[in-house]
Amino acid sequence: MTNRISDETIEYVGILAKLELSGEEKEAAKQDMGKMLDYIDQLNELDTEDVEPMSHVFPIHNVFREDVVTNQDDRENILKNAPEQKDGAFKVPRTVE
Repeated sequence: MTNRISDETIEYVGILAKLELSGEEKEAAKQDMGKMLDYIDQLNELDTEDVEPMSHVFPIHNVFREDVVTNQDDRENILKNAPEQKDGAFKVPRTVE
């Protein structure tokens, strides 16, 4: 593991994440970030010349469907569930005095 992560970088990341890290936590974060960068370097060594770019790991295509309205103005049936109603609407207890 190369020492690419400086103490200043850890401090900066801690500030951005609004974290207060102890000395041990900073050192552990430094090692973890170094391992991540090492793994990225390892991935960069792979030959991806003939691999097509993708936006998703599964072969998902346009999944949009036509927007069809299925319910109509069913106010009467909806208001049957209301404990109280007034003028075609739900009546609720007053919350502001």
